[in-house]
Amino acid sequence: MTDRTTSERVAVDQTAEELTLREVARELDDAGLCPLPVKEDGSKAPDVRSWTPYKTTRSTPEEHDRWFGDGRRTGIGAVMGGVSGNVELIEFEGRAIVEGLLDEVTELAENSGLGELWQAVTTGWADQSPSGGVHFKVVVDGRPAAGNQKLASRPAREDEYTDQERQRLREKPNSKIVRVLIETRGEGGFVVIAPSHGAVHPSGKPYVRISGGPSTMPVLGPEDLDAVYALCRAVDALPQEEKAKTAPRPKRELPPGAVRPGDDFEAKADWPEIIGDDFDPIFTRGQVTYWRRKGKSRGISATTGYAKDRDRLYVFSTSTAFEAETPYDKFAAYTLLTQGATTLSAFKQAAGELRRRGYGSEPTRRRLTVVSSQFSDGSSALDPDIAPDETEDQGARLRVAGQRPELDITNEAEAIEGILAVMAAEQLPGLYKRSSGPCWVFTDDQGNPLVKQLGTDNLRAYLAEYVLTYAVVPDPITQGLKEERALVMPKTCGTILGRRDWPLMPLRGIVTAPVVRPDGTIVQAVGYDRLTGLYMHPKVPLRRLQADVTEESVERAKKVVLGQMLADFPFVADSDRAQYLGALLSPIIRHYVPGPTPLLVITGTSQGSGKTLLMDAFGYIYGLAVTQWPENDAELRKAVTAKLWDCGDPVIAMDNLPNGHVIKSPILSSLATSATWSDRLLGSTSSVTIPNDRLWVLTGNNLSTGGDNARRTLWVRLDPNCPNPDQRDNFTVGDLRQWLEENASTVVAALVTMVRGWLAAGGKTITTRMGDYSRWASTVAGILDYLDVPGWLANRDAATATMDDETLEWAAFLTAWYSTPELNARTVTTKELLGLKDAVPRLQNGDAPSPKQLGHWLKARQGRYFENLKISLVYDTHRKQNLWRVEKYEGGR
Repeated sequence: MTDRTTSERVAVDQTAEELTLREVARELDDAGLCPLPVKEDGSKAPDVRSWTPYKTTRSTPEEHDRWFGDGRRTGIGAVMGGVSGNVELIEFEGRAIVEGLLDEVTELAENSGLGELWQAVTTGWADQSPSGGVHFKVVVDGRPAAGNQKLASRPAREDEYTDQERQRLREKPNSKIVRVLIETRGEGGFVVIAPSHGAVHPSGKPYVRISGGPSTMPVLGPEDLDAVYALCRAVDALPQEEKAKTAPRPKRELPPGAVRPGDDFEAKADWPEIIGDDFDPIFTRGQVTYWRRKGKSRGISATTGYAKDRDRLYVFSTSTAFEAETPYDKFAAYTLLTQGATTLSAFKQAAGELRRRGYGSEPTRRRLTVVSSQFSDGSSALDPDIAPDETEDQGARLRVAGQRPELDITNEAEAIEGILAVMAAEQLPGLYKRSSGPCWVFTDDQGNPLVKQLGTDNLRAYLAEYVLTYAVVPDPITQGLKEERALVMPKTCGTILGRRDWPLMPLRGIVTAPVVRPDGTIVQAVGYDRLTGLYMHPKVPLRRLQADVTEESVERAKKVVLGQMLADFPFVADSDRAQYLGALLSPIIRHYVPGPTPLLVITGTSQGSGKTLLMDAFGYIYGLAVTQWPENDAELRKAVTAKLWDCGDPVIAMDNLPNGHVIKSPILSSLATSATWSDRLLGSTSSVTIPNDRLWVLTGNNLSTGGDNARRTLWVRLDPNCPNPDQRDNFTVGDLRQWLEENASTVVAALVTMVRGWLAAGGKTITTRMGDYSRWASTVAGILDYLDVPGWLANRDAATATMDDETLEWAAFLTAWYSTPELNARTVTTKELLGLKDAVPRLQNGDAPSPKQLGHWLKARQGRYFENLKISLVYDTHRKQNLWRVEKYEGGR
């Protein structure tokens, strides 16, 4: 606090009552205040048209003369705040004086080291209102004057209620009727000044100056002013409800003898042991103890014991860990100081610490009674004669729990943590994860494996089956607690599914027959293979494989596959049979040789040639998903995505393409060369990336390819070379479909034996150039060479040349161009080339292209060889146009 100098404190020769209002106005103006006349209607409001301008601009002596010069007015007041030199008023209401609050605050000031400061406030400039209240004016130095504030209040007594307040209580019984005891007037406030009298106050009594005047107001810095306000707030008698953040959530009733740690701490702990490191007790008055924060030499920082309903800490200072003017009970104060917050989780942690320190007691809880059954994944139902060898090393296996895990889901956050912990402990059989979330494997009505991406309802149903979840609820019988069966809430499941990752084993694919791992070992056991992330779901019962592969077993396997199953198919050449066998072995070696495989195209010369039967053989052995050939590329992309996302069959086929169809699709080109497939799921805004680990099969009569699809195709050609081929009989195995139904397990064992024999012989590969498929082609070449099966890719060049209509058409066109002397020896325009009417490529409707269209075609194929001829572009800078030349490959030049 700073005080005015002695020279500024002018002695008052006359009392305020002896001064005229004009003289008081001059006194106020000299002290830097803004005086205004007061209405004589008891409202205590300024008597000017609008006093808003005077909140920022002081009134002038000329206005004072006009208002008060004639001596007829009876009221004068002053605007508080910045316009009057940063003045604030502290008002003790008349009822506060009667109830002794001024004496109580004075005692608090003296006991807290603020006696001198308080004396300066009360003797600097004080007026008494007609109602008995006292107004103290101070000058604020170091910060702007604050707005009006209520420092202390109390609930109104029933005998004080007005008629309007009684009516409000009748309408809203929970309304709070308050009587203000101490308040301030600051920025934007107005106060009546002595010697106002007459009708200015409703009582007609005068305002009386009881000490000092405008020139003797004390000047208070921010710290002193806050200390004065804290003194006044210390006598506030209005009950303060604990805010949600400083009080634990509503408590459920406990049975007799049970005590919460927080309640026990509340009853046993003393405030000094809780806040003794932050506050020092100053003095105690009645039940109230006044505290000062450490490092502060005077003033009151907090009180305890003031509230009548509960012993709480109430802090005035803003320089502590506590929120100012917010009540804290002992448990809340302990939680804030030990946990740094008063959130629900902080209260739980604090309660846990107190329980470990011996506070509180827990009643005996009634446990949930259930009859659990032994879990079985169904593997015991397999025929032991066709089960894998028990001595085979399959790596660590998923544990089979003797009973379902139990989980308390009373608290949602703990329920989420518990479910994730159960996942991490591998106690959820059959649940895996893909990049998009948890999933499970199931079978459709035909026994085909499918992968189901879990939604909220799926996860909730799964947890209901495999986890014993319960909530702890009050027990009306024992008055204690009991466990009650409850399902996980849908929003909890949604929160779990919304994570970025899950502590589950990854599902990298489904296999329906034994496959070779990257390390050369064989996946044989049914179910999840931890080493590869593959799930074995056999299409047919698996036969027991011999520990060692012999030459005799390999020969028997060749006889089953080549001598029986494929013996009577009308393959055009040995290469067609070899390429089909290579495709048949591909699902077994797919994970040993990662990467894409070409499209398998099975084409025949007529219906009944056996192409669909060759396709169906995949289904009998491995499982087959068939989809119709779509109308356009957009539908083709949707079909590909749907099959890759949901179905688990390793072979996907598109059967019976239109007769003579030209396979020319950028979607198939991308599919045949991509190890992964990315697309947006149908009916969803989310995109997925899926491993492209399937064999894709297309069938039809007299099929051909166009564009890039020619290089990405593995041809299998059939030609029965007879009329009515569907009437043929005398097959080696009779009805092949019936034979496959009865012998599919034998065929699978034979195919696996072929691959195992090759691996046992060293797994030699034969380098084979096939673009993106070279590694796969080299591996298959090695297996077929081991099996003495000739013809692998022997017809590739011929098939590419003869079964690619586009290549044939352009090769013929370039040959005609090169054979024409007047066109061969120079560069030519497209218009000249259109003169080759019989050889020029045609539009789809058979018409010849325009010169511009032919130019686009030529530009798209420049530099590409068709047989031994290629197109070269020569730009004519003089005529500003493209010219064209056909060139022959001379080999070595």
